[in-house]
Amino acid sequence: MLSQKHPGLGTEAVPIRTEGDRLATASLADIGGKGVFVRALQAAVLDGRAEVAVHSAKDLPSQTPEGLCLAAVPRRGEVRDALVGSRLADLGEGAVVATGSARRRVQLADQRPDLRFADLRGNIDTRLAKAADFDAVVIALVALERLDRRPPVLEVLDLDLMVPQVGQGALAVECRAEDRDLRRLLAAIEDAGSRRCVDAERAFLAALGGDCTVPAGAHARLLEDAVQLSGVLAPAVGEPLRRATVRGDEGVQAGRELAEILLGGAPARSSGRGAAAGRGGDA
Repeated sequence: MLSQKHPGLGTEAVPIRTEGDRLATASLADIGGKGVFVRALQAAVLDGRAEVAVHSAKDLPSQTPEGLCLAAVPRRGEVRDALVGSRLADLGEGAVVATGSARRRVQLADQRPDLRFADLRGNIDTRLAKAADFDAVVIALVALERLDRRPPVLEVLDLDLMVPQVGQGALAVECRAEDRDLRRLLAAIEDAGSRRCVDAERAFLAALGGDCTVPAGAHARLLEDAVQLSGVLAPAVGEPLRRATVRGDEGVQAGRELAEILLGGAPARSSGRGAAAGRGGDA
């Protein structure tokens, strides 16, 4: 990626096995949430074994460790989730859908309360291989696209039905905060629009005080010079989903405001230019 922008720049891959890889059958909630996929990579950058760590942005906790910086967010890919093995409308009463994501479960259950759920972990090929064991599985569409996997039965889930995970579809490139020369190089692969949207979504997650174990999602997009941010939150088991959309000139502030709305269940407040515009129901 970086070497494509700078043909004379040599790069070397540093193989690292994360805790999430080693505990591939355990539930994320039981082994520490999304940080299990990134902590080993971050440690390698901090101790000098590597200069750069490339993550799926949705795997990053909402707070960046001291000594590191999020140096670049390249152009974002597909943000939506996909149902593999069956279309939602074709699933029979009480069908079993496999996903390890609480966010996906609560949103599917909101549409189909009859569905049952099973845990699903592993890399994409492992998940696809396990699809035959269930009525359907849920996978991020961007993963299928990047790996050129084309399952025979696939339904892309509309954003009104399934709000994505924070940072879904984006890559996040970290380096040491003190390495100014490397930060300047990494700026070449930064996509300003993608970064603005990811920053807004991460601000929402930080304001919730959670990570991927929290049944919440957010999706930001640019509308002219403003950020429109839609979010969903399940406050507790059995409670109805809360949905809202805000719009503002400053994405980070919009993320914080969206979290406040969803946590309190209150309508958005008008705040002048770039005011939030909350709504119930489907975002």
